[in-house]
Amino acid sequence: MGPLQGVKVVELAGIGPGPFACMMLAELGAEVLRIDRPGGGLSFGPPELDLVNRGRRSVALDLKNPAAVDVVRQLVAQADVLVEGFRPGVAERLGLGPDDLQAINPKLVYGRMTGWGQDGPLAQSAGHDIDYIALSGALHLIGRAGGPPQVPSNVLGDFAGGSLYLVIGVLAALHEAQQSGRGQIVDAAIVDGSAHLTTMMLGALAAGSWKQERGTNLLDTGAPFYDVYETSDGKHVAVGALEQPFYDELISKLGISAPDRNDPVNWPELRKVLIETFLQRTQAEWMEAFDGSDACVTPVLPLAADHPHLVARGTFVEKDGVRQAAPAPRFSRTPTSLDRPPARAGQHTREALADWGITAIDDLLETGAAVQN
Repeated sequence: MGPLQGVKVVELAGIGPGPFACMMLAELGAEVLRIDRPGGGLSFGPPELDLVNRGRRSVALDLKNPAAVDVVRQLVAQADVLVEGFRPGVAERLGLGPDDLQAINPKLVYGRMTGWGQDGPLAQSAGHDIDYIALSGALHLIGRAGGPPQVPSNVLGDFAGGSLYLVIGVLAALHEAQQSGRGQIVDAAIVDGSAHLTTMMLGALAAGSWKQERGTNLLDTGAPFYDVYETSDGKHVAVGALEQPFYDELISKLGISAPDRNDPVNWPELRKVLIETFLQRTQAEWMEAFDGSDACVTPVLPLAADHPHLVARGTFVEKDGVRQAAPAPRFSRTPTSLDRPPARAGQHTREALADWGITAIDDLLETGAAVQN
């Protein structure tokens, strides 16, 4: 059940990047116990379709109740990792800060997921994905020449700059704890992670091969041979013919004569030719024409599409009647899999607490410190 089998994680439920990180840890084989507030939190639909909550059981605890806080402390005593996504200082006020919990479990890796980080002038400010990537410069990269920045949903900030960096940090800290016997705090901030993702562009900027102006560079739609084009049926294809052999095949398959692409002065004319050419056929017709070629042309597909390559790899799967992305990456010896569907807040309170050795569960339920949904 994945390379993290045997690792135990306590998740203090949040929204967005924290849950996605814990979803990944669960799919990698860790036992993740999600601590929800009674009644649950923000959701973009019914709980059973909140896919970032898949893979783990849910216990509902009222952390304003000292008895519930004591339960978390008992769980943490057995855990390898705790993940929380509160504003800085909230966990400490609950009595669940790093000092509190590492006093109980010195090997605990304490993962903190925020937008702005644990310190700095904005640490206590509200924000969302769009704000964090705006400040880091990542949002500035996206858009066409002469136009405003384009918002890339919350994939770039929350999940790439946030969740993935938290998972990397937790895994690194777990490895180090095995050697030192001591845990540590992982401060994963979306503003930091999304800035780190721009490393290649920062190097190119310093070298003079990248300009601050959007839509004027090789990889930001500035180059006409790295862009998207509309087809005759209103759909689009993506063209990524960067290397000369790939570009030569693109021009050959299109059946056109084109100006020298190595001189940027010719790019407007080349773009015009490509726009006019791709509008002559449907997306499907172009895909048939480029089938088996190295021209780096692919269809722009909607979410969870049935492309033959995705089908062959099982990139999307049907689980519990819901089409969803399969776990990634893949492992040769300790394969991952989809386990539990998303849980309602408190769905497993009684059984999960019992499995983790918590006693007096009836008293917790009767006083409202815990809730069974």
